[in-house]
Amino acid sequence: MKAFRIFTLCALCALSAQAQKQYSLASPDGKLKTTVTTGAQLSYDITFDGQQVLENSPISMTLDNGEIWGENDKPSKVSRKSVDGEIKSPFYRADELDEEYNEMTLQFKGFNVEFRAYDDGIAYRFVNKGKKPFKVVKEGVDFNFPFDVTAHVPYTIPRRKGHYNEQFWNSFENQYTTNNITKLEKEKLAFLPIIAELKNNVKLCITEVNLESYPGLYVKPGNGNQLTSDFAPYPKRVEQGGHNMLQMIVKEYEDFIAKVEKPRSFPWRVAIVTDEDEELASTNLSYLLAEPSRLEDISWIKPGKIAWDWWNDWNLDGVDFKTGVNNPTYKAYIDFASKNGIEYVILDEGWAVNKKADLMQVVPEINLEELVAYANSKNVGLVLWAGYHAFNRDMENVCRHYSEMGIKGFKVDFMDRDDQEMTEFNYRAAEMAAKYKLILDLHGTHKPAGLNRTYPNVLNFEGVFGLEQVKWGKPGEIDLISYDVMIPFIRQVAGPMDYTQGAMRNATKANYRACNSEPMSQGTRCHQLALYMILDSPFNMLCDTPSNYEREQECTDFISAVPTVWDETIVLDGKMGEYIITARRQGDTWYIGGITNWDARDLEVDLSILGEKAYSGKLFKDGVNAHRIGRDYQSEAIQAKKGDKMKIHLAPGGGFALVLK
Repeated sequence: MKAFRIFTLCALCALSAQAQKQYSLASPDGKLKTTVTTGAQLSYDITFDGQQVLENSPISMTLDNGEIWGENDKPSKVSRKSVDGEIKSPFYRADELDEEYNEMTLQFKGFNVEFRAYDDGIAYRFVNKGKKPFKVVKEGVDFNFPFDVTAHVPYTIPRRKGHYNEQFWNSFENQYTTNNITKLEKEKLAFLPIIAELKNNVKLCITEVNLESYPGLYVKPGNGNQLTSDFAPYPKRVEQGGHNMLQMIVKEYEDFIAKVEKPRSFPWRVAIVTDEDEELASTNLSYLLAEPSRLEDISWIKPGKIAWDWWNDWNLDGVDFKTGVNNPTYKAYIDFASKNGIEYVILDEGWAVNKKADLMQVVPEINLEELVAYANSKNVGLVLWAGYHAFNRDMENVCRHYSEMGIKGFKVDFMDRDDQEMTEFNYRAAEMAAKYKLILDLHGTHKPAGLNRTYPNVLNFEGVFGLEQVKWGKPGEIDLISYDVMIPFIRQVAGPMDYTQGAMRNATKANYRACNSEPMSQGTRCHQLALYMILDSPFNMLCDTPSNYEREQECTDFISAVPTVWDETIVLDGKMGEYIITARRQGDTWYIGGITNWDARDLEVDLSILGEKAYSGKLFKDGVNAHRIGRDYQSEAIQAKKGDKMKIHLAPGGGFALVLK
């Protein structure tokens, strides 16, 4: 009997081994590899240059009929293909991108799973083949690390404390918490992108792409060295409320996360892997994995810079009228923009009647038709701020009316959710705005996930702990300088960001204080100038008041000349959390910016990127006393040639900006 039991056990093990099958996929350069295991549980791992960076990690999708994709599934067919080409990338950090990857598709009954291996990342997604509607109850997305790795995560900041689900109402703005995975807070959700640090300087960045009509992915600690997933459930009941009655607050949730009506692809789950920090800041995977443009004509889309009113509290001095939300103030902003070649002026919150959530009700102090005519005469476009509910409830009427008036676009704010209902809104808003030739800046929203490629009229996104935080953040509670040298390696991996740089009041660490009406930045003047090259931002704010810019005309001339889209971008050097140097080219002109954390630093700028001709330009660098007076800077004429190496000293919280023609 004992021998029979041993034989039976061996037979079962043999059957289990037969049931499990493995399929491998490698990147074009062969350094990055994933092995996909099928059978009892669908899973995958990742190795980089022979080093295990992700152990066998289960993936699945549970449907409302009880079916679980990824459990006890055997592929009927496995197909492969390779792609090596280029794609056009308008309104981006480069005018075209190399696209090279190997792909493997596992075909199952009713669904497929697609894997892609790029030189800098592994991505996978589920694909529904069935025509019958169903609901997704949950999706299993686990990340099993080989040891207790260090993670950098931005926790959600719920607007209301209490129940776990309150975390799904948040603004996607937070600084990074750094800790081992096992020491992260169990019941706290982190939104993407996040970073895990492994051995040999290998870093793994987790994000997602093609977040269309599907809730966003959150992560939290799982079992052992694991990050596991969660998603906002589908809203069952919502009520108008929140900021100035412009939001729809979820009061009750369904017991599923998404409705599926037809065959579709689900979002890509993306693991970007590299042992070079500057390669992490250079990745284009979020753009490459996105669905191609759905717009045939993009000739009308005009990126550019915007003179912004809200951050500087509509403050002008030396004028003979009371400033605020009124026509004289906006005409002054238009005059400033026109004089300095700034493409747009925005009318932020206040132009529409407060707490009505009705964009057709304009306050009596504003005559929009008059402002549009005035702006047109000055070759300046006007953009309107819109609260989410006000825009959503009357979207086509609003877009038609203001497009016919001559408004160029909208900055839509306070979505503050990424459940399926809200991600559907982002795509509907993009499509409707494009119909009426309007550009969009999706402010109060989650990180970008490829929408800017699919609808190129969506030029920018927030989902970032930006410069607005200095208006109310207490010293010691916010640290934008340390954050600035993290986001190019984490948040910017997902796409462009509406960070809103350009402050002319600049404070050292000791001198900074919060001020709503006359705000200041943390760090030096040159740190602010450099951010125009460090950050991807096709629709880029000048946050300070025209009066301050007019007092600082040399800096204003530099900012107004910096492009917002580029022919080429190269991250020359960088170390996450410490410093970064980024070079961007438009035509035959290079703009190079560098920033540091609160440590003073000497950086070497390698100019091997230059062409064969001689270059001349201007360097802005921290002044001798910038460690005491944040606004202190020096400018000097520069001559340079290919192969030169420039050494530049950066003050604490400092930076430099260089233009070479």
